[in-house]
Amino acid sequence: MDTSLPPRAAAVLEELLAGNDRYAHDRPSHPHQGRRTRAALAVGQHPAAAILACSDSRVPPTLIFDQGLGDLFIVRNAGQVLSPDALASLEFAVLELDVPLIVVLGHQCCGAVRAAAATFGGDDVPEGHLAQVLAPLAPSVAFASRQAGGDDLEVLSELAGLAHLRLTVKALRRAGPIIAGRVAEERLGVVGLRYEFSTGLTRRVDAGAAVGVGA
Repeated sequence: MDTSLPPRAAAVLEELLAGNDRYAHDRPSHPHQGRRTRAALAVGQHPAAAILACSDSRVPPTLIFDQGLGDLFIVRNAGQVLSPDALASLEFAVLELDVPLIVVLGHQCCGAVRAAAATFGGDDVPEGHLAQVLAPLAPSVAFASRQAGGDDLEVLSELAGLAHLRLTVKALRRAGPIIAGRVAEERLGVVGLRYEFSTGLTRRVDAGAAVGVGA
């Protein structure tokens, strides 16, 4: 069990990673999906964790963690951006549903991050409201561009995706008073996981590895 997290958070993370392992190796158990579960959930929900995830259709959190109805409180938008609405939803999960763990779930080949990287430093203005999604990603792209040392868009996108994941975890841990307060009291854990299309597995990403991003 992960001793860097509060005990409840560590236990939930362990179960999520076990479920992800089942999913990745084609041994899902598909829990909590029957009629009895639906009936029980009609009177209330008690999710084990909250997930801030990307809207990408290839990364459905309930499936990749092999969970069921009522198990996860999921907030999704393009690029798993910590927008005011997303933060408010996560605060609801912590305050009203008492989730002990928040997972920020990033993934390989994120279209939103790639679009932010492609327009970084240029004059191209995204159509419609897309600029509102890409703007919060700019600090991570800027940080990644200093690491990339070249013009390879794919390299820049992957580095920016990792930086964005770390930045978001750090920002969530400091998001007061509700989330930051519970983190300080060791009643809540916040972790970053990154999903890999090639294996179906998620891996923990250390938020502290992005020194200088959002510091």
